[in-house]
Amino acid sequence: MRELQTYPLVSIVTVNYNQSQVTCEFLASMRNVSYPALEVIVVDNGSLGDQPEIIVERFPEVILIQSEENLGFAGGNNLGIQRARGKYILFINNDTEVEKDFLQPMVRLLENDLSIGMVSPKIRYSYHPDTIQYAGFSKMNPYTLRMKAVGYKQKEAGQYEEVGETHFAHGCAMMVPVRVIEKVGVMPEMYFLYYEEHDWSTQIKKAGYRIFFQPQSVVFHKESISTGKNSPLKTYYLNRNRILYFRRHIRGGQAVMSFLYLSLIAVPKNFIGYLLSFQRAHLRAYMRAVFWHFRKLK
Repeated sequence: MRELQTYPLVSIVTVNYNQSQVTCEFLASMRNVSYPALEVIVVDNGSLGDQPEIIVERFPEVILIQSEENLGFAGGNNLGIQRARGKYILFINNDTEVEKDFLQPMVRLLENDLSIGMVSPKIRYSYHPDTIQYAGFSKMNPYTLRMKAVGYKQKEAGQYEEVGETHFAHGCAMMVPVRVIEKVGVMPEMYFLYYEEHDWSTQIKKAGYRIFFQPQSVVFHKESISTGKNSPLKTYYLNRNRILYFRRHIRGGQAVMSFLYLSLIAVPKNFIGYLLSFQRAHLRAYMRAVFWHFRKLK
């Protein structure tokens, strides 16, 4: 693969919601990045009780966009797209830190192969940097609507060092050429939180592009700072949006089998599990997720 002769502008887009200090930690790591042509855009997603102004006070080189309301993950990123001037846009969580040379391998990959519409780096846990969170995604099971992150919670031992195609990008960090966004459209906003990157990946693949994993780029993720592990909010959106993805993309016999699995196995199993474990908040969130679809049958 040929080296970069020129450095196309890369727009870095990250969304802040009530986490200005966390965002500043991310921006501090971005200051050490060696890639010479980039702009950084922070979208404050209607933060309440936060002070996003400290972001530009500490990092005056950053472009800060302030939304009056919380537009969700996709909506916030789409605001960043409107302001971006780069040939490529890297959507990256604010609860990450990066290596100084992490951009070049992803840019080089996209520059050398126009059939690639999306690329994600290797993601490792920030608090356990020797442990992998993402080294690609398996194919989604069309009936259960679940996929597996390759390398998830495995110790880093150089076992995932091959650049290659994967089924989905990871929403924590994904680079997309602007020409692909212009063809496919922006990130779908109806999800609000979770599954938007899976939907967008599916749309990009349907448009004829491939999705790649680039292990030479590494990002460290402070997972689940925004919503908390196993929070009712996470329970609601993960389950609501898994069904929403099914309604948007699964057709034919697979749709019938997936519907039967969801209605006869998944929903009763989860309902009973939350009930017996006395997780009332999660039970309420789960039932709200399911009944949301009855209200949105049209």
